[in-house]
Amino acid sequence: MSEEPIPVMSPQRQAEREKLYQLIIELAYPATREVALLELSKKNDPDLAPMLWNSFGTSYTLLQEVVNVYPFISNPILKANQSNRVCYALTLLQCVAAHPGTRPAFLRGQIPVYVYPFISTTFKSKPFEQLRLNSLRVIGALVETDDTEAISFLLSTEVVPLCLSNMLKGSMLTKFAAIKIIEKILLNETGLSYICETHDRFAGVAITLGKMTIRMMKSPCFRVLKHVVRCYLLLTENEIARSALGVCLPDQLRDGTFSSAIQHDTCTKQWLKTLLKNLEPRAPAAVQQVVESPQDS
Repeated sequence: MSEEPIPVMSPQRQAEREKLYQLIIELAYPATREVALLELSKKNDPDLAPMLWNSFGTSYTLLQEVVNVYPFISNPILKANQSNRVCYALTLLQCVAAHPGTRPAFLRGQIPVYVYPFISTTFKSKPFEQLRLNSLRVIGALVETDDTEAISFLLSTEVVPLCLSNMLKGSMLTKFAAIKIIEKILLNETGLSYICETHDRFAGVAITLGKMTIRMMKSPCFRVLKHVVRCYLLLTENEIARSALGVCLPDQLRDGTFSSAIQHDTCTKQWLKTLLKNLEPRAPAAVQQVVESPQDS
């Protein structure tokens, strides 16, 4: 039985690979680390994640960059260069989180919890906003592919309250990143069950979505509105949540307040239509069965 031929790497690809290795080596030295972080954060190479994760000491170096800024995030005067540097490291951690070959080990190492302190910050200056946004992108990379293991890990480490708080503060980009994480969690059966399991969890999500809906009357953002509608729709897949939403869904989603905003988006209009249909009063099961399957007299 003949062996499969080993793919031959083109000279250009070989040169690119050697450049990546050289930059990863430079991460180990304080004098060359910042430039290496910047250059690597610009790369979009499919092999970068395993190269980073499997290179000796590189994961430790990236985490060192993250924890080194912890002492400064309790002070509203965080310098732009401090924020930028840790954001380069967060971009590389996002790369590792997104890759199917490195994600399991990334979770086993509990790496996501290292970015939670940044997501928890409340200062509104641009350096803090960049930290929150890039940290949320690390979490977003974990839930992008409906990975139940990743979602279970995030739920167990209380990521939902962190995302909910970011849905109400910061820039639209931050709100967008946070609500996308909640949407991905609701798309997963484990995530939906978790959020609807207790009154407090469901109420936290429903109240936050309601506040976002009301605020969009003053500061409309179609991208965010689209995900708000989707989250509400996903919640209706749970019977208890559906019953509660029949009472607490914001009137603005019922009375056509956002009709002009979504008039050109077929997908969002259909989601909203299905949402409202799901919330229509339903006949008791016994009565419904008689209505749907009348017996011959």
